[in-house]
Amino acid sequence: MRVLEATAKLGPYFAWEPWDGDTDGWRPLTDLYDAGVVAERVGVARQTLIAMTGLSADEVGEREVASITFLGWASRLVSPLLGAVAVAGALPLPDAGWLRWREAPGGPLPIAYAEMSVTDVAGLDAAEVAAAIGGMPTVAPMLGVIGRRFRLPEHLLWGNVASALGGAAGMIADASPEHAARAAAVVEELLKRAPLAGTARLERPDPRRDRWFLVRGNCCLYYRIPGGGKCGDCVLTPDDVRRRHWQAVLRR
Repeated sequence: MRVLEATAKLGPYFAWEPWDGDTDGWRPLTDLYDAGVVAERVGVARQTLIAMTGLSADEVGEREVASITFLGWASRLVSPLLGAVAVAGALPLPDAGWLRWREAPGGPLPIAYAEMSVTDVAGLDAAEVAAAIGGMPTVAPMLGVIGRRFRLPEHLLWGNVASALGGAAGMIADASPEHAARAAAVVEELLKRAPLAGTARLERPDPRRDRWFLVRGNCCLYYRIPGGGKCGDCVLTPDDVRRRHWQAVLRR
């Protein structure tokens, strides 16, 4: 699909590959709506993190890993949509039944698609695009399962989705600056609508630059893993530290 070929050039989080029906390793995305599968994948992520860091099992909490794992999955589902809107003026409309994933030792979760419709949004304003994206039906069931299985509040998990969108907008700005304003405008409108309303906001520290930064209203819990620290968009990050980070990015 030409739209997704263009989007993939933004980076690995924006890339979905075509699925030709090969069942070798590829599993339906809807598997990740199953509590048993989700628990197994979070367990694998937790053991991988323990092995990589040398931390003890007691130091790496299951809930914290579940939140971080979901943030990565959400990034893989929303980044290609935002990228396609920004660089190609088109919105892919994936049905979860036609998406596939497979295990990987690290990095972004591999995602493949079979059939998918695409809507032309080049003539729509950001609010209309946000309305077309809607409640993110591929993400919401996964979010619900993870929230229930690991006792994570919905507002925290939707904050992770907001963080994924903010990260995607930043990557678009860095890789394709001419499309930064469009990406940020769509994210800003999404943050006004349910289910993301109240989870985060965008700030533009330099009015001369089309570079926005997300500030969350909550936290993904990464800081609770020893050595994890606080993310740049975290509500717990001191404002002076956040702004120094922004200035460092703008100087690149």
